[in-house]
Amino acid sequence: MATAKKLPSGSWRCLVYDYTDDNGKRVYRSFTSDDPSPAGKRKAEALAAQYAVEKEQKKHSSDISRFSDRLERYIASKEPVLSPATIRGYRNIQKMLLRDYPAFCRMEIRNISQDDVQRVINGLSRSKSPKTVRNYHGLISSVIGPDLALKTSMPQKVRPELYIPSDDEIKALVDAVRDTELEIPVLLGAFCMMRRGEICALTLDDIQGDVIHVHHSLVLGTDKEWHLKAPKTGSSDRFISAPSFVTDRIREVGHITTLNPHSITIMFQRALTRANIEHFRFHDLRHYSASIRHALGIPDAYIMQEGGWKTDAVLKSVYRHAMSDRQKEMADLANAHFSKLCNTKCNTEK
Repeated sequence: MATAKKLPSGSWRCLVYDYTDDNGKRVYRSFTSDDPSPAGKRKAEALAAQYAVEKEQKKHSSDISRFSDRLERYIASKEPVLSPATIRGYRNIQKMLLRDYPAFCRMEIRNISQDDVQRVINGLSRSKSPKTVRNYHGLISSVIGPDLALKTSMPQKVRPELYIPSDDEIKALVDAVRDTELEIPVLLGAFCMMRRGEICALTLDDIQGDVIHVHHSLVLGTDKEWHLKAPKTGSSDRFISAPSFVTDRIREVGHITTLNPHSITIMFQRALTRANIEHFRFHDLRHYSASIRHALGIPDAYIMQEGGWKTDAVLKSVYRHAMSDRQKEMADLANAHFSKLCNTKCNTEK
C-alpha cells in the first residue's frame, strides 16, 4: 500500500502508479488531503487505496475494452459502407498508432483521459501536417465515442499552397501528350474538371453527345486491388457539358484510358519533365478549369455542379491563387482605366 507524504504546505499527498507512457516514463495518480493531521494522512492513503482496488477490478472485468480492440472493431464495422480508400486510410492510421503509441493503444477506453489524447496529438503534430493530425484525431474520437467528450487543442490549420497552371502551360501540355495514353485523361482533367479516379472509371457508354455522366470512381482497396465504386457524395454523381473537341477526340481514339490513377500520376509527371513545364499535380488541372470558368463570369453554382464540389470552400481557395498571366491581364486592364481617367482629368483642367 502506498504511503502518504507530507508536503511543505502541510497537506498530505499519496501517489499511486497509473501507467507507463510511450517514452517509458512511469505516470502516477496523485491523491491529496488538506488536513495536516494524521487523519488527513489516512484520508489520502484511503483514496489512493480505493483507486488501486478499482483499477485492479477493472483490469479483471469481463467488459474491459482496450483502445486497440475498439479501433479494430470500429474499422471492421465501417468496411461495408465506406470506400476502400477511406478504409485504407483508417488502416494506415491504425498501423501508425500501434507502432508509435503502444501504451495509449493498450489503455482501456474507460481510463483514457483528455490528457492522454492530447499527448498523442502533441506527438503527432511534431511530424505530421495539421490536416493529417486532424484525421488521426477524428478516428480516435470516433473510437472513444461518447465515453469522453474531447476538447483537444489542435495544430493551427495551414492554408495549402495551390498551383494553377497558365493557359500557355496547358497548351504545351496538351501538345506534349497528344497521341499518347495520357491525352484523354489530360483533356478531361483540364477542360471537364474530372478527377483521376473518375476518368479511369469512365466508359464510352457514359458519353451522350457532348454530355458526360460521371457516376463511378476507380479506387485502391485495402487488398491493393483497384475497385469500381460509386461516388462518396451525391454531388460527385453529375453530368458535365464537355467541349465538343474533347468528346470528338474520345470517339476518334475509341476509348478513355487503360491507366489506373497511380499510373496517371507517374506518367503525368514524366510528361511535364519532357515538355519542360513546371511540375504540378494532375489534380491541379481541375483548379485551372475552375479558375477559367470563374474568370469568364460563370456563376459558382454551375462550376460546383460540374466539378462535383459539395461546398464552395475549394473554389474560394482556388480563386485566391489567381493565375499569373490572368493576374497581369487584369492589372493592365485596371491601370489602363486609371491612366485614361487621369489623362482625361488633366486635359479638362487645361
